[in-house]
This record gives sequence, structure tokens and C-alpha cells, in this order.
Amino acid sequence: MEAAKMNYQEAVAYIESIPKFTSKTDLAHTARLLALLGNPQERIPHVIHVAGTNGKGSVCSFLNSCLLAGGYRCGLFTSPHLSRINERIQIDSTPVSDEAFLEAFRRVMEAADAAMAGGDAHPTYFETLFLMGILIFAGAGVEYCILETGMGGRLDQTNVIAAPDAAVITSVSMDHIEYLGSTIQEIAAEKAGIIKAGLPVIFDANQPAAADVIRARAEQMGSPRFAVSAEDCVCLRQDGTGITFRYAGREIHISSIADYQMMNAALAYKTLEVLSDVHGMAPETVLDGLSRASWPCRMECTEDGIVIDGAHNADGIAAFIRTAAHFHRTNELTILFSAVSDKDYPEMIREIAEEIRPEHVVTTRTGGSRGLPAEVFAEQFIRCGCADTTACDDVEIAWKTALARKGAGMLFCVGSLYLAGELRVLRDKGK
Repeated sequence: MEAAKMNYQEAVAYIESIPKFTSKTDLAHTARLLALLGNPQERIPHVIHVAGTNGKGSVCSFLNSCLLAGGYRCGLFTSPHLSRINERIQIDSTPVSDEAFLEAFRRVMEAADAAMAGGDAHPTYFETLFLMGILIFAGAGVEYCILETGMGGRLDQTNVIAAPDAAVITSVSMDHIEYLGSTIQEIAAEKAGIIKAGLPVIFDANQPAAADVIRARAEQMGSPRFAVSAEDCVCLRQDGTGITFRYAGREIHISSIADYQMMNAALAYKTLEVLSDVHGMAPETVLDGLSRASWPCRMECTEDGIVIDGAHNADGIAAFIRTAAHFHRTNELTILFSAVSDKDYPEMIREIAEEIRPEHVVTTRTGGSRGLPAEVFAEQFIRCGCADTTACDDVEIAWKTALARKGAGMLFCVGSLYLAGELRVLRDKGK
């Protein structure tokens, strides 16, 4: 069916089917499509580009919240989505309408058809959404675009933006090794590919091997570099209302209960400090924005004693364990767990079981074709010493079972963004 005749549901279905019939394209391909669209990126005054393994979305959310507090109109491009694909493209923290999404899709497909008529390739899934986002942001007149890379950096379609105000690189760890490299240094080099000549880079310096690569790349590019380390962040209070910590002589409050969000908030604060001559906001405005920021399903406290976290790799699980262990000192814990088949779920389960030793565990199946039966996870938990473990393939039944086990304690839901997204839908429906 022609894109011009598709409705919203058909357009989303088409986008979701793209991985079945196209392969990776390069930045020159993305640039050609942008040119066919009239180079909408040139109508966006300011871009902040964010890469990294963990924390990208959180840093983007903090930056977005701060700029909104300063009165700016902001476009936010992130991935993946949790419930609806529109979540990837937001204006002033609101996902774009189905109508705007569909119009952008039709325009991108019109450009794609013209390109393919000349022998070019079909845009990829991520590339299609990126082009749509840029079109929507330019059309809406955003003043700032907060742009999250997809997986890497150097070859990521978002890297077609030639001169962002700044590059931000969050924590770097071992993930997507089949695409990005088998060492921290190789992965860091891919992330550092977003650094542009002479433009500032603000980065997480906690992993020495990654930090050395980023510093070297910044020096090669003549780019001012600003390192942020965990030792720069001093926690003053961590409780159910969030965390208050000291960074750069300022007391910063964030609503998240997760200690790793101190680093992400500090990266955002440092970025806006570096760009203070550009945006002109007072430090107090930035602090207000940080305190208001939230990022769904990243150690999100949804209600009394219930935490949903999309942690699904080694660093994410380690950070989850630190937070859960902190609250386990004074609360009985229930874990609701699921994962997809291509993740190292046996190691994730072993660490959760040994480091936290939860009183109750419920496992479920999520992730579509990549999912595994709940019993697979339950057997792993039982072998690791969690005797009170229940398997429920149905997510809604698992959710209700976990809530019953929780009692007066705390419930932590973890292991997959797919699980986090499904639980968010159930919560919004009041189930």
C-alpha cells in the first residue's frame, strides 16, 4: 500500500516491519534523505547529542526538563519506546500526536521512494524514525533538540548532525559487542565518534579505559572536554522521596531513588553549565529542572513501595542491585522478573539472588518472540536459593501475584524494558 493512503495503525505496522526487508545504511544515505526533505535539521537552532551504554535516556530527560524550566521549546528524540512508538518523538515532554506522526511518516516515505527510484536503499527502522523526528521538530519550531543515539555513535544516523552545541557521553560498558567491539576501548571509540571538532564534550569518567579513549578523541578533535566522576557527587540523603546530593558546590535534588541517577543528573548539570552562555539560564533554574525530571521505568517509583526498572544488562543490573539492597535494609523485598533470550539472564538472576536475597520472587514471560517461559527463570531463581518463587507466563497475573506477595514491603520489577512497558500499561489501566 502507498504510504499516502496509510492510516496511523498501518504506518506503525509498516515501520515495525522494516527490519525484515532492509539493512544498515550509512550517514551519507541519511544526509541524502535529509536533503530530499529540505534539510529540516538546519532549522533547529540548538542540538545536544547524547551517546553511551547506560543512562542516555535519563541524561536526555534531565536536560529536557531543565530547558523546559527555562522556558525553551524542546524536542526530545529517544529510544526505545515502552508502550507506543510516538514516545520516541516528544515536544515539551509530550509524545507527538498520531496525526503529526502519520504526516511525518508520509513525507519521509515520499523522500524514500524518490531515493529508491534512483537506486538508493530503503531507510532503516531507526533511520525512518530519526528523519520523522527531525521533520516534526523543525516544523514545530523547537529551539532545542535533545538527541539520543540509537546504539553506537560514530555510525549512528543521529551523527549526521554536523554541529551540535555539545556532545554528552554517559557510562560505557560491554553491550552490543557484536556491533560495537569486544573491548571497552573499542566500544568507547564508537561512542566518542559523536565528538565534533572544536565543540565541547561532557563525559562520564568512571571507567578509566573508556575515559582515556574519550579524552584522546577530544584532544584529536580540538574539543574542550569536561569529565564528571562519581567521586564528584556526594549523597546527602536517599529515601523514598528521591536523592539529594552535592555536586559542583550545589545541592541537587532528584526524584529518583537510584544512586546512579546522581551521575546522570551531574552530567546534565555540567552540560548546561558549559553551555550557560548559550541558554542564559540561572543555576537555580537548572536545579529546578533537575528536581522535576522523571524518566519512565528507569528505577521509577510508581506508587507506595513499587519500583519499575528496565535494567537489562550487566551495568544496569549492578546499579539496580545497589538500590534494591539499600532499601532491603528496612523492607521485605519482592522481585518481579523477566528477560529476553539474548540477554545473560542466568547471570542476572544469580546476582539478584545472591546480592539481594529477596523474600519473594515472581517470574513472567515478555518480549514477544524473544521471550522465554516464566518457568525457565523460576528454576534459575530456585537453584540460586530463592525458594519462594512463582512462575506466571501471563504478565497481568504475574503482576497481581507480585502485588499480593509484596504486602507491606517493596516490589521491584526488573530485567527487561519489555516487562517495564507492559507493567506501565497495566498500571495506567488501573489493573
